[in-house]
Amino acid sequence: MKNHILHLSTPTDLWCYGTPVGNGAMGAMIFGGVAQERIALNEESIWDGGPADTGSDRFAEKLAHIRQLFFEGKEYEAEQWAIANMKDEFHRVKAYEFAGDLLVRFHEDDTCSCYRRDLDLTNGICTVAYEKNGVQYKRETFASYPANLVCSKMTATDVFDARIRFERENMLQMIWKNDGFTAECRTATTDNRFWVLANVVTDGTACAEENGISVVGAHKLEVYVTIRTAWKNPELMECAAIEMTLPGREWETVLAEHIADHSELMNRSDIRFTGDCAEEVCLDELSVEERIIRLRKDPKACDPGLLSLYWAYGKYLLIGSSRPGTLPANLQSVWSYGLTPPWNADYHTNINLQMNYWQAESANLGECTQALFDYMNNQLMPGGKKMARENYGTRGMVVHHLSDIYRFAAVADGLWGLWPLGGAWLAYHMWEHYLYTGDQEFLKNTAYPYIRECALFFMDNLQEGPDGYLHTGPSTSPENAYLVDVNGEKKAVCLTMSSTMDIEIVGGLLDFYAECEKILGIDVDNGCAAKEMRGKLPPLQVGKHGQLMEWRKDYDEAEPGHRHISHAFALYPAAQITRNTPELFSAIETTLKRRLSFGGGHTGWSRAWLIGLFARLYKGQEAYENVRALLADSTYKNLFDTHPMGGGDPKYPGAFGAENRGFQIDGNFGGAAGISEMLLQSHDGAITILPAVPDFLDGEFYGLRARGGFTVSAKWKNGQVTWAEITSDHPAKVCVRMPGQEDQWIEIEKAVTL
Repeated sequence: MKNHILHLSTPTDLWCYGTPVGNGAMGAMIFGGVAQERIALNEESIWDGGPADTGSDRFAEKLAHIRQLFFEGKEYEAEQWAIANMKDEFHRVKAYEFAGDLLVRFHEDDTCSCYRRDLDLTNGICTVAYEKNGVQYKRETFASYPANLVCSKMTATDVFDARIRFERENMLQMIWKNDGFTAECRTATTDNRFWVLANVVTDGTACAEENGISVVGAHKLEVYVTIRTAWKNPELMECAAIEMTLPGREWETVLAEHIADHSELMNRSDIRFTGDCAEEVCLDELSVEERIIRLRKDPKACDPGLLSLYWAYGKYLLIGSSRPGTLPANLQSVWSYGLTPPWNADYHTNINLQMNYWQAESANLGECTQALFDYMNNQLMPGGKKMARENYGTRGMVVHHLSDIYRFAAVADGLWGLWPLGGAWLAYHMWEHYLYTGDQEFLKNTAYPYIRECALFFMDNLQEGPDGYLHTGPSTSPENAYLVDVNGEKKAVCLTMSSTMDIEIVGGLLDFYAECEKILGIDVDNGCAAKEMRGKLPPLQVGKHGQLMEWRKDYDEAEPGHRHISHAFALYPAAQITRNTPELFSAIETTLKRRLSFGGGHTGWSRAWLIGLFARLYKGQEAYENVRALLADSTYKNLFDTHPMGGGDPKYPGAFGAENRGFQIDGNFGGAAGISEMLLQSHDGAITILPAVPDFLDGEFYGLRARGGFTVSAKWKNGQVTWAEITSDHPAKVCVRMPGQEDQWIEIEKAVTL
C-alpha cells in the first residue's frame, strides 16, 4: 500500500484545522504551532450527566390519543395536541467533553522556514518539522492502541529548552513532578471525574514548577499521556492521587508496536484513482488546503489522488476512534473541543451514528464494528428495554433519535424525538456484519438478542389503521416536515403515521429477524409471525412528481431541499429498492434530483449520503460530482467534514473561529463509504465491480470486502476492468458483473482471477 500523506504547510490556531491521532479510546488534535505546540486531548468516556429517570405512566396513553387523531385525518390537530401535552416527555442529554490542552512552549515567536505538518495515514503518525535559526526541529505524535498512550517526541539538531503546561476547566487537583504530572478533573455540571496523567522523558534537565515543568538543554523530549475515567474505573473515585509509570519500554519499542498494529489494519485495503488532470502540476506536492482551493476555484479541476486520500482518511479516522474494547464513534468521535461541543457530540441515531459505520465492512475493517455492537448490547439494549417497558408498556426495546453513554433511550429535545426507529436502524449493522462474514456464532450470541428485542417492540406496537394496514407511529420522517391546509393556510407538520422511512426500516427488520429465526431455529413460530406482520405493512408509493413519497399522503414538503433524504433509506444503506424494483428505482432517482434542484446536499453528511445513493443508481458521473462537491464545499483543509454550527462552547473560540461551521465526522465516514460503493457493490445477489465510476477516472483497488465472505481487488482503465481477483472465505459460487460484460457465475474454491 502506498503511504497516504495528508500534508499541511502551516500551523493553526483553530482546533478544526488540527491534525488528529487516535487509538479508539483516546484522541489528540495537534495544532502544530512553532512557538508553542498545543495538543488537545480527548477520552471517549468523559461525558457530563448520568443515568436519567425517563419513565412515564401516561406516555402510551398520550401516543394512543395522537394516533387516533391521525387515523381520523387530523394531522395538524394531532401535532398541536402533542406540542401542548407532551412537554414533560421530552428529555435532554448532557455533552461529551474534551480532556484538556497539553501545551509545550519552545520559542518566543512563530518565525521559521521549511515548515511541514504531515499525517502519515498508513502508519498513524503526525510529524511537524521546521527550521529556525539554523536548527532543524521535529515532533512526532501518535496514539497507541497496544500501549493505550498518546505519545509525542520532540527532537532538534541543537539543544533546546521547553516548558510544559496543562489547562482544563474544573480541575480539582494538579500535581507536578520532574518526570510528569497528574491532573484530576470533573465534568461541567456533575462530579464525573477523570485523570490526565503524563510522563516526561528527556536527555536534558526537567524541573517541576508551580504551574508546569521546565526542560533545559535537551536534544529530545518525550511525553506519554494516558487518561483514566471514573466511568470506566469507579474505584478511582476513592484515590487521593493516581500515578502513571511507563511500561518499561523505549520510544522505539512503543512506536514499532503502534506502527505494526495500525498499519496492519490500514494495509488490508486500498484505493488508487488516476486520471488525466490536464494540468502540468504534481498535486501530491501541494498541501491539502491548496488542493481543495483548486477544486473550489476551477469547476473543471480534477484531483484523483485527493479522492484516494479522502477514502484512506475515512479508514484512518475509523481505526482511530473505534476499536475492540472501546466505545463507538460519536458525532465527533474522539476529537472534540470544549465542554459543550456542537450537538453535544452525542450519539445521534437518526442517521449519524449509523453513517459512522457504513464504510467499516466494505473497507475490510469489520472488527472496528465491535465497539458499536458492544455499545448496542451493553448500553442501548438495557436502556431501550426499560423505555419499552416503562413508557410503552410493551416487550422489546426502543431507542429514539439520540443517546449517550448512560443508556439513554427516551424521547429527547422535542417532537423530533418521537421518532422510535434509532435502535431498529442500528440492528441493520449487525445483520450486515453477518452477511459479510457468515459468522453464525456472532449471529446467535451478539446479533440475535438485539435484533429480536427490536422486532418484539414493533410486533407489539404496530397498530391496524382504518385502511387495514399495520402502522407505525406517531413518528416523523427525520427531520423533514410536510404542509397541510388549515383554513386555507399552509401549516408545517412533522408528526405522522407510517412515514416511508418507518415502513422501510421496520419492514427490513422484520424480514431479517424472521431470517434469523429460520437460520438459528430458536423461535421459529415467532419468526413466522414477524413475516406475516411484515406483509401487512403499507406499500411504498410513487407521488405526483414521479418521486418516492415520503409520507402516506402525497404532501408538499415544507423544505423540498431538506438535508435529510430519509425515505431514500431503502435504496442505500438498505437494499430494498434495486433494479429488481424498477418503478421504485426510477422514483427514488426523481426524488434525489428534486432534492438537489431545491438546494439539497448542503451539509457534509448529507452530501456524503448522496454519493452512496447515486452509486446505487449506477450513476457514476453524479456520484463523482457529489464527491467533488463534498471536497470543495464541505471539507476543512485537514479533510474534516463540516456542518453549520449547532451550538458549540463560546469559552473555546480556538475551535471553529469565525467560519460558523462545526465538525461532524459522519460526513467523512459516509463520503468514504460512498466511494467504496462506486467501485464495488454486493447487496443484490451479485458482486458488481465498477458499478458507478465515470470514464475519466482510472485506477485500482484491492482488499475490499463483498457480502458472502469475498475479498475483491481490481484494476481498470477507460471504464473497463483490466484485471480482477476474488478470494473467498469458503468454497462458493457467485455471480459477477463488470461493465460491458454479461453476468458470470463463477465457482471459487479459494481464489479466482478474471
